[in-house]
Amino acid sequence: MIITGMKNWMNTYYSELEESIGNADSLLDVGCGEQSPLFFLKNRVRHSVGVDGFQKSLEISRKKNIHDDYLCCYILGIKNEFEKNSFNCVVALDVIEHLPKEKGFELVEQMEFISSDKVIIFTPNGFLPQAEHSDNIMQKHISGWSVNEMKDLGYEVIGINGWKPLLGELAIPKFQPKKLWAVISRLSQPIVRNNPELAFQILCVKDMNASKGP
Repeated sequence: MIITGMKNWMNTYYSELEESIGNADSLLDVGCGEQSPLFFLKNRVRHSVGVDGFQKSLEISRKKNIHDDYLCCYILGIKNEFEKNSFNCVVALDVIEHLPKEKGFELVEQMEFISSDKVIIFTPNGFLPQAEHSDNIMQKHISGWSVNEMKDLGYEVIGINGWKPLLGELAIPKFQPKKLWAVISRLSQPIVRNNPELAFQILCVKDMNASKGP
C-alpha cells in the first residue's frame, strides 16, 4: 500500500493504470482495500467488483461507492467464487507483496483464470519492508517481486513513482525536506517509465488474448 496524499505525485500512476485498463466493461479488484486506486480514475468501469479479506475495509469502500458489488473472502479463494473468463480485467494493486512467494504465484494463476482479456498487477520493485497498520495485519509486506520475474510470467512492466532509492515505506521520501525529494522523485519518472528496474514500483500488464496465441 502507498500513501494516497500528494495527488500530483501520483498522477502518472493513475493515468498509466487507466490506460492499461482501457475499455474493459467488467473488472475484478482483488484485495481492493478501503481506498482502491480505481477511486481516483477519471472513467469508471461499467461494472466492477471489489474483493477483500478484511470486512472493515469493504465497509469503508462501499460507503465511498467505489465498486458496484463486494465480496468478503480470502483472496486465494477467488477461483472458487468466479468462473473462468468472467471479467474482462482483473487487477491486484498493492496486494501481491502481502503474500508469501508461493501464494503470490497462486494468486496470479487464479487471476489469469478469471480474466478474459487483461490482468494488471501493481507492486513494489523488489522487497519493500512494511509493517502492519490501520488495525489490519494484512498490510505487512512478506514478499518482493522483480521486473524479470514479472516479464518471465508474460507481463509488460512499466516503471512507476520515480527512482527507487528516493522513497521508503508507504512511498514516503527518505530524505529531508520531503516535499523537495518528492518533486525530485516525480521528475525522475520519465526515466524509469521504460527502465522499470530503476523504479520504486512496477505496473505489470498481461494481455491474455496475446498470451493464448493464435
